[in-house]
Amino acid sequence: MATARIRANTPAASRRSHSARRRVHSAYPYWFFIAPALIYAVLFLVPTFASFYFSLTRWTLFTSTFIGFANFVQFFREPNLVQGLVNTFVYAAVTSGLKVVIGMALGVLLTSRIIARGWLRSVVFFPVLVSTIGVGITFSVLMHPTEGLINQVLALVGIQGPYWLTDPTLALISVALVDVWKGVGLATVIYVAGIVSIPQEYFEASRVDGAGPWTTFVNIILPLARPATVTVIILSLIGGLRSFDLIWAMTRGGPGFTSDVIASVIYKQYQAGFYGLSTAGNVILFLLVTAIILPLTWVLNRKVTH
Repeated sequence: MATARIRANTPAASRRSHSARRRVHSAYPYWFFIAPALIYAVLFLVPTFASFYFSLTRWTLFTSTFIGFANFVQFFREPNLVQGLVNTFVYAAVTSGLKVVIGMALGVLLTSRIIARGWLRSVVFFPVLVSTIGVGITFSVLMHPTEGLINQVLALVGIQGPYWLTDPTLALISVALVDVWKGVGLATVIYVAGIVSIPQEYFEASRVDGAGPWTTFVNIILPLARPATVTVIILSLIGGLRSFDLIWAMTRGGPGFTSDVIASVIYKQYQAGFYGLSTAGNVILFLLVTAIILPLTWVLNRKVTH
């Protein structure tokens, strides 16, 4: 036995082991990656670098004039553009926070022993499958201040419904709540998968110790479902920071610019013919999402692994 251990620790054995590991990591030949690399370069790298260049120009479909960082300077001097940037942070924080909380609550509910559990899972996930534009138009009708079904139901119990989409203080939050309604099903599915993957021995030991539902949730589900929480946070933040279609379908950034986010502001600049300024906005959005998501992903995943 001692001789075997000595041979296993010799330099030759170490080299063979290292060579074997290296062969495992190189299971595919390098030419196998050429086609995906070309597709990635054409569809992502080239448009990305082209956007960086055109953000430094005043351009049309046929001409371009290099003007340096003037578009970026003008972007941050425009009050409406800065307001759109602030609204983007608010929208992303509200939607991602609510999706984490509600998604986890529904995940715990839909993994417990309840009647029609499979059917309820389908009902919760169904809004994810519906067209975002269709959801926006539907809720625009439901949230009409006088003829909408929501305010009519509130009137039956003596509550005067607010002007959901025309009140400057409520428009952005109203759209955010619809976004949560549509997207919380995906968060729920992720939490259901995370909770189901927890070994049952933990729950059995918890029941033997006489722990109640809240203690089980805090000491078992919450820490062991942390990878699911990280996934939901990252996906929800990316979606919130890049959100455009639901806001455009429901308010078009109004009333005024009170529900504009940076993506809708960029689209309005394209409509107005300010292509260079809108491209600079796209670059700012790209850098903003990258600067938030990459460090956050690293920090959260590092805590998960440790």
